[in-house]
Parts: sequence; structure tokens; C-alpha cells
Amino acid sequence: MELILIQSKEHETLPIAELKAVLATEEIATEIECVNTGLILLKSLDWRKFRETYKILVKRLAYTHEIDEIILNTSLNNFEDDFKSIDWNGFISNSYAVRVKRFNNPEIDTISTEKRLGHLIKSQNSDFNVNLENPDSFIRVIISDNRVFIAIERFKLNKKHFQNVKPHKRPFFYPGSMSPKLARCMVNLSHVKEGQLLLDPFCGTGGILIEGGLVGAKLIGSDINWKMKNGTIINLDYCNLEDYEVYHVDVRELKLFKKVDAVVTDPPYGISTSTGGEESPIIFQQFLESISKYMIENAYLCIAHPHYLDIDPMLNDYNFKLLERHQIKMHKSLTRIISVIQKCGL
Repeated sequence: MELILIQSKEHETLPIAELKAVLATEEIATEIECVNTGLILLKSLDWRKFRETYKILVKRLAYTHEIDEIILNTSLNNFEDDFKSIDWNGFISNSYAVRVKRFNNPEIDTISTEKRLGHLIKSQNSDFNVNLENPDSFIRVIISDNRVFIAIERFKLNKKHFQNVKPHKRPFFYPGSMSPKLARCMVNLSHVKEGQLLLDPFCGTGGILIEGGLVGAKLIGSDINWKMKNGTIINLDYCNLEDYEVYHVDVRELKLFKKVDAVVTDPPYGISTSTGGEESPIIFQQFLESISKYMIENAYLCIAHPHYLDIDPMLNDYNFKLLERHQIKMHKSLTRIISVIQKCGL
């Protein structure tokens, strides 16, 4: 069985990296084919776990817009005949909509194609009703060069979530907070599983902890600023999250009774009030020293840092290994780096 994913194009490397991390974390065996930029095919999925796999990807992924189950994989020359040959009674119960998306096919008229395909379904069963706003069944036709994928959306991604919990829409807001989409991606890159313990020692307004909680992780947060600690609690409660601990503590004085399975964080830099008056390189080094004691062996650390701060020389000192790195251009003078790092054994 196969799934086709329409991914975000807002970043070059994060969408596919996030997908690979989730597949590895959830131990989902599949073959990945990059059909086109922003279009990914997952092949040879276990049919016995197909629905479970589908639900996991819908629940976790941030940089994916849509996930559909493949009904038929065909060619541009034959796809309307193949579309007509499908027994739509097995896929549609009442209302439906057909939507066409093109990849490198400027000559395809999507509106007229959608109308023709919709008519083909209607001609097969007159009891079916077209509903373009809220259909019971959403049929997706993807045309990429000469390939055509006819698919159906079984489970819908909650796209509104990343809009509804933007930093300025939460009860407690502070400027400079990370976007929910990037926070969720970083949580996924940390390979944290449902029920495992996730730490953010610079929790700020709680954005990373929110996304970790929503994928099922247990949460520990801390911040040197008591207002941030209190604000994080307000925001976690607002998102109906319960399994968390949040402390007002300097990361250098952090003491945990249990080692964590993953660390995801966006340490402050360039603002003396949020760094306790310390310079950024010192803060990062002391942070790595502190958390290294509280991470299980092979745990992942996903960290955001500015391009001008070279953290690589610090990693060997605390048995960390760099696995991958992604760049996000913020503005002319700042590029945000997302580094995925693993805690190695002694």
C-alpha cells in the first residue's frame, strides 16, 4: 500500500528530514520516493498497519500539507480512462469533491479537469453528490510530469492548529517566540516517542513543550525568568496539556531525578536579560555541560542557534555527535541553524 504526501516548500530540507525522523522514530518500514519537489511517495507500507501509520503521520508532521492513500498510479495519457474504471462505490458513500494538483504541468487546466472527473464519478452513481466545501470523500488527483496519482484523503491534517496556537494567539505572549510549525518539526527531529520524557531548559513561552505534548511526550521545562515559567504553565493549560513539570531555574543549576529521552530547545542569544548577563558562547557551553548529565545514552538534542555561533568545538567535550544541520534565513544579518545532535556513550 502507498501514501502520497504533498509537502511544504517553505524550506528546502526540513520537510523531508522531518518525515524521515518520524518514520525512524515510529519504526515505520517504507520506501521513500521523491517524485517531485514537495511530492513524496511512501511505498511498500505494511497493509496490516496501514491505517495506524496513516494516523501517526497525520498527527505528527508539520511541514506536510496533505497525506492521501493511493488508489491508482497511472500515466497522463491513460489517466481519465483509468479514473473511469475505478469502482467509486468502494470509496464514496455520499458527497465528494475532486481536486487536481499539478507539478510541472502548466498546460493542464485544473478546473476543467476537475469538472470532467467529477462528472465521471457522478455518471457511475447518480446518488453521489458534489460538495466542494465539506465533502465526505475528498479525491485528490496529482499530475507530476507524465505520472498521475489518483488518491483519497482518509485522515485530514489539522492545518488550523498551527494558525490557532501562533505565539500572539496564546494567553501568554512574548516577542520572538518560535512558530508552532518549526517547534513541531524540531520535536519530530528529536525522535521523541509518545510517553517519553522531553526537556526544554529554555522554555520561554512554552511553544516547544506544547508541540511535544501534542505528540504525546511527557514534558519538563525550565527558564531563568520566572515570568516565562509562569507563562509557560498558562499556555500549557490553555492547550489542555497535563503531563508536565515547569521550573524557575538557571539551566546551570538544573537538577533532575530522571534522565530525559530528548532535549529540544531554542536558547536565548543577544539579549542580556534572558541569558543572565552571560555571553552566548558561554551560555551554550554551560548548557551542553548541564544537560549532558541528564540525557539517556543515544538521546537526541535538537537545538536552534545563530549562524555566527560555532557550537561544534563544544560537542566533543560532552560526548555529543552532530547528525544533521538545517539553515533558515531569518533576515539579512541572521540565519537560524537547526542542529540535530546525539548523546554518545562514554
